[in-house]
Amino acid sequence: MSSPTIDSNPTLLEEAQQNGVYFPPGDLYSDEPPLETDLHRDQIDLLIRLLRWYWQDRQDFYVSGNITIYYSPHQRKSEDFRGPDFFVVLGTKRKPRKSWVVWEEEGKYPHVIVELLSDSTAKTDRGLKKQIYQDIFRTPDYFWFDPATLEFKGFHLLDGEYQELQPNAQGQLWSRQLGLYLGTYNRQLRFFTAEGDLIPTPEESAQAAEGVAEAERQRAETERQQAETERQRAESERQRAESERQRSEKLAAKLRELGIDPDA
Repeated sequence: MSSPTIDSNPTLLEEAQQNGVYFPPGDLYSDEPPLETDLHRDQIDLLIRLLRWYWQDRQDFYVSGNITIYYSPHQRKSEDFRGPDFFVVLGTKRKPRKSWVVWEEEGKYPHVIVELLSDSTAKTDRGLKKQIYQDIFRTPDYFWFDPATLEFKGFHLLDGEYQELQPNAQGQLWSRQLGLYLGTYNRQLRFFTAEGDLIPTPEESAQAAEGVAEAERQRAETERQQAETERQRAESERQRAESERQRSEKLAAKLRELGIDPDA
């Protein structure tokens, strides 16, 4: 699905045209409140780091979280609306921003949004924000997740309305925009490939690489020990054969001393 843009939102354009409003400068700082808990902060940071790491060779996206999205030409702020906890915009330049200003970004809105539920925001995340993301942002994929209770739901925009996504056998939900599954792992929301593989953090990747290297070292050591055991066995066999040869030669010599032909 193509990105929702300001051109596809007649309300903003009509309002601007009717009132002679110009779009204000886009150099606007984010105006978000502090995060409520460590769980929320850690979860947002994790999702951002994961996608940046997984898409490290791509330069055509922007991922951030807990920053303001300015979409009104009047810069009107609603006490009920704050910037998404996590969002991704596709088809844009990968660079740092102070906030996301729609009219400075070719009218682009987020393609994927994840809100983290809390006691104070759950009602808004399930209601007003969902409505804004559906009707104004036209964000194709919307998810919410509760870091405390692990409540997890997702929606895909179809014919202008959000349809709830159905989980796969692992309880994961598919994001068409990301081409990835979202699901829980160790009580955190994580990304998974289409094949169901967990997308690791850089630290997990390093640990996995170290684990592979250690397994390879152990395998090589086992092979070395097996080779040494085989060498020792062969040496013991050689020594046994040599002892047997010497014993046979001594016996043959003794028989000859007695006048007996050992080969007869």
